Amino acid sequence: MHAHDSGHDQHGFSHVMPIKGLLAIFFALVGLTVATVVAAQLPTGRFDIVVAMVIAVIKALIVATWFMHLRHDKVLNIIAFAGSLFFVILFLGFAMLDKGQYESDLARNAAITAPR
Repeated sequence: MHAHDSGHDQHGFSHVMPIKGLLAIFFALVGLTVATVVAAQLPTGRFDIVVAMVIAVIKALIVATWFMHLRHDKVLNIIAFAGSLFFVILFLGFAMLDKGQYESDLARNAAITAPR
């Protein structure tokens, strides 16, 4: 075994981060989690799901960028990730546009089936 043979090739799949950077990411994720809880308590009306999804997307981007090492990956993988995220957002957006069509039915059914 050579001195440089550490289980990673010479191009380095190991991306060591300083503790300061890891702590910054940790506190950002904790802060965003607190923001999610606080946002759930705020009277945001019909924008409650939008606020929650924006915070969730930011958290997902942080995790994908740093912990999944997307920051150090090939551009094609980054484009594939961004494209799939775009289509998920598009799908959820269209589903939310249709929400008004069935929301009254759900409320009526909930009132009928609620325990008395």
